[in-house]
Amino acid sequence: MAFTGRTALLAALGSLPVGVFGPSWAGILAVNAPLSVAILCDYALAAPVRKLQFTRSGDTSVRLGEGATVHLTVTNPSGRPLRAHLRDAWPPSSWGVGSEEASSRRALTVPAGERRRITTFLRPTRRGDRHAERVTVRSFGPMGLAARQGSHDVPWAVRVLPPFSSRKHLPSRLARLRELDGRTSVLTRGEGTEFDSLRAYVPGDDTRSIDWRATARQSTVTVRTWRPERDRHILVVLDTGRTSAGRVGDVPRLDAAMDATLLLTALASRAGDRVDLLAYDRRTRAQVQGRSAGDVLPAVVNALAPLEPELVETDARGLSAAILKSAPRRSLIVLITGLDAAPVEEGLLPVLPQLTRRHTVVVASVADPYIEKMSTGRGTVDAVYEAAAGSQAQAQRRRTAEKLQRHGVTVVDATPEKLAPALADAYLALKAAGRL
Repeated sequence: MAFTGRTALLAALGSLPVGVFGPSWAGILAVNAPLSVAILCDYALAAPVRKLQFTRSGDTSVRLGEGATVHLTVTNPSGRPLRAHLRDAWPPSSWGVGSEEASSRRALTVPAGERRRITTFLRPTRRGDRHAERVTVRSFGPMGLAARQGSHDVPWAVRVLPPFSSRKHLPSRLARLRELDGRTSVLTRGEGTEFDSLRAYVPGDDTRSIDWRATARQSTVTVRTWRPERDRHILVVLDTGRTSAGRVGDVPRLDAAMDATLLLTALASRAGDRVDLLAYDRRTRAQVQGRSAGDVLPAVVNALAPLEPELVETDARGLSAAILKSAPRRSLIVLITGLDAAPVEEGLLPVLPQLTRRHTVVVASVADPYIEKMSTGRGTVDAVYEAAAGSQAQAQRRRTAEKLQRHGVTVVDATPEKLAPALADAYLALKAAGRL
């Protein structure tokens, strides 16, 4: 049983004359006895909470930064009308700042034998799965003096997907891909390394493309046409160790790595290549394999949604073994990790020859734009010291990148906003050069 503010007010108003004019136990009893009887009657007339029935419907997934709608249907099977306050509890990260009170608490009236639907608007602020907590109902009697209260477990989950903010770069990269494939009107023929077809020579064609055997069999000079490599295997590897938990600006490094992964997956699947995903630190956290071109992007998005950084040092040998197991044949390995000197030199460099011997390797890293800003500071003693520290950090990253490049690795080091398009450009360059 729960009492309302109206009950306390009536008790106070009834006790006040007794306390002023004739304080006695008999006077207090004379005031509170009728009030107690009214409370018990009101409680008995309130609709029972345990008999209420709840069902949910609505969105099961939403992109981070967008809104989701979840419907809660309340059925009152009892013979008494339900006058209630209802709280639909969700985790705090399911709401926008300051909107939880208005979104989760509702006043509700359901006549006997009928049902009503409540709509809850969610705006999650973090990736991952958001599970509904209990639905708590406080059912009031007709006089509003007492209430029945109870909770019901009504399960529902909304998966918050990565925002994929880099998709704005996809049209320009697809246009570049069409140029490589020779499907766009440009001044030069489509670049590539795979033989496509034969055609008659026209002035301006590269004489190195003349097929002399075909020319000898025909009466006209014939040239070969080429197209970019297709049906190549690309394995995107996300390092989910402690370095991925560092925040750059407002987001962790892992979120920027996910954004680059999604753009590369969308571009490579459109280019006719096969894309797989591996997330690893000391064990496999997420994996996508063997999906078709139309299914791979939704599968990758769904696999990345609940992924979180782990505060452990990445096992480089285990990572290398997992890569070789996932890519038994020659592939393009895109490893998105940090360029910190110690983890790379002690962990990645010793196992790198195992990867570069069989695969083409690209290492991508999220750079901190604040370090670049620090290196340009001048004017005060503190600014000069910060500039020296920023320059030293940049020089260290360049030395680490050079060590990787000496092993034949392509290095992409860019800020969170530029990492996704820079990685896509590196992929297109390798594809045009026939190095996949």
